[in-house]
Amino acid sequence: MSEMEKLVKEYLEYLEIERGRARKTQENYSRYLSVFIRKTGIKTARAITEETVRKFRLELARKDLKKVTQSYYVIAIRNFLKYLVRRGMQVLPPERLELPKVSRRDIEVLSYHELERLLSSPKGTDLRALRDRAILETFFSTGLRLSELCALPRTLDLTRGEFSVRGKGEKVRVVFLSDRAKKALKEYLEKRPDVEEELFISLSRAGKVLGPITPRAVERLVELHARRAGIGKRVHPHELRHSFATDLLINGADLRSVQELLGHANVATTQVYTHLTSKELKEVHRSFHGRRR
Repeated sequence: MSEMEKLVKEYLEYLEIERGRARKTQENYSRYLSVFIRKTGIKTARAITEETVRKFRLELARKDLKKVTQSYYVIAIRNFLKYLVRRGMQVLPPERLELPKVSRRDIEVLSYHELERLLSSPKGTDLRALRDRAILETFFSTGLRLSELCALPRTLDLTRGEFSVRGKGEKVRVVFLSDRAKKALKEYLEKRPDVEEELFISLSRAGKVLGPITPRAVERLVELHARRAGIGKRVHPHELRHSFATDLLINGADLRSVQELLGHANVATTQVYTHLTSKELKEVHRSFHGRRR
């Protein structure tokens, strides 16, 4: 084990023990830092230089990764360097690494018609169709992250129409189910033949229950139904979270409430959606304001 691998291992333990970060956060940081070490070939912490990081970022950019994704790698490297500085090590000052400027266009939101076609895509009454419909409706109704959806228990009380979820940084928030989501979940659960404890399950091609659903399986089913709905771009589950937020703002929800529903620690993170909605609000104004004159 190289010095870098040892330091990363200790850093991940620090995130778990001292910072209480969620397992998903630890897994993400582990992946980003592992890719960085593998691509650059560095063996020691002192080998992390501005030039090393610059070449790594150039490689990420040439792979046509979105700016948002590129920034995740830089954030992981910066936070790792902060940890090393805290330990008294002479390393590259983390503030020397600037984050990529993320264009608001990098955050994509489905149009109203695209969203309706996507939610209506699962057809039929077999278990797979009912599961897929329940997943899509739950995403749009709650604004859950992918990892949060996959961790939901089967024992949710659908009659209440609300439940608590533990998100990033172990922060607990309450989310709400629409009537459409409750109906889709009820129909899906009534069809379930298994005793798995998780709310959503993976299925074989023959429809056999394989166990709890994986994030990758959810990504695939969202992509599948996006294609079936005639959406001419790749759709990720997180775009349903974006659509959830913009739908609330367009319909009059205040920013702080949306922040709470999304589980954002900082309202600045939520503010990006106000810029995304401004264009749509302008169209609403053009369509309806003049009619009163």
